[in-house]
Amino acid sequence: MAGLLKKTVKLALVQLASGADKTVNLAHARSKVLEAAKAGAKIVVLPECFNSPYGTQYFPKYAETLNDSPSSKAAALSKSASLPSPPPAEQAPSYHALSALASEASVYLVGGSIPEYSPSTKKYYNTSLTFSPKGVLLATHRKVHLFDIDIPGKITFKESEVLSPGDHLTIVDLPEYGKIAVAICYDIRFPELAMIAARKGCFALIYPGAFNLTTGSLHWQLLARARAVDNQIYVGLCSPARDMSASYNAWGHSLVVDPSAQVLAETDEKENIVYADLESGKIEEVRKGIPIYTQRRFDIYPDVSAGYGGGEDGEGDVKVGK
Repeated sequence: MAGLLKKTVKLALVQLASGADKTVNLAHARSKVLEAAKAGAKIVVLPECFNSPYGTQYFPKYAETLNDSPSSKAAALSKSASLPSPPPAEQAPSYHALSALASEASVYLVGGSIPEYSPSTKKYYNTSLTFSPKGVLLATHRKVHLFDIDIPGKITFKESEVLSPGDHLTIVDLPEYGKIAVAICYDIRFPELAMIAARKGCFALIYPGAFNLTTGSLHWQLLARARAVDNQIYVGLCSPARDMSASYNAWGHSLVVDPSAQVLAETDEKENIVYADLESGKIEEVRKGIPIYTQRRFDIYPDVSAGYGGGEDGEGDVKVGK
């Protein structure tokens, strides 16, 4: 199967403690990413909203303006869809900090997510930026599924009060290794997104996320293992560290799961870096042993990836980072 992991690579998930000062948050992220790179990581992931506190009341204040890429669905779904050109540093300090950091560390950097404001749509988004080891922007992902939940007596949260959803699945081509899919937090609850990405040849699903103390204890590890066993690929979930003085208390427990749904590495709620070696050949080994890829019955149920590029090449109706 084309597009799987070409060679073993070390993945690092930086479980970061962020506060109210964006400049401090960016500097702290830099020190931790450099630490991960020094330890041999070649793909490094930051948490959701790593540059700011997490909460609807914070999104507008901390939002940065990127130079808009095409916002229509037709443009976003094109393989050749353009990415935002580098915005002025004053309007997007996190963009420039991530770009410089990826280059300094010489890593593929999945920059968690940041609040974004689009002047063309006049809307706010929860947006992830992925950069190459040369600091070049490879892909953007706007959170597709917004976190709107109401569990009586536990938690009520509605991202849609401020945020708007993205409109595409995001696959990023890392030439030395293969393809990864990047999505954000609540996106993990929707197996269709993961299944399409896997059938396009991704070797890993990467989710910066900030589950809370209610949903984290219930579903965080369960969902990571479920997406891995469904698709027989690696899954990485990167959370903020827990801060009980904040208005939103993250679950933590960043983890990496292998294609057989075994947890390779997991931390607790404190600030830490989670490392795991993603092994070349592991996906093929698992799929040979339990060959669900050749046993699906699309004569009985539909292939959710049908219409997304005609096969597992990552092309067509999926936004592919270049």
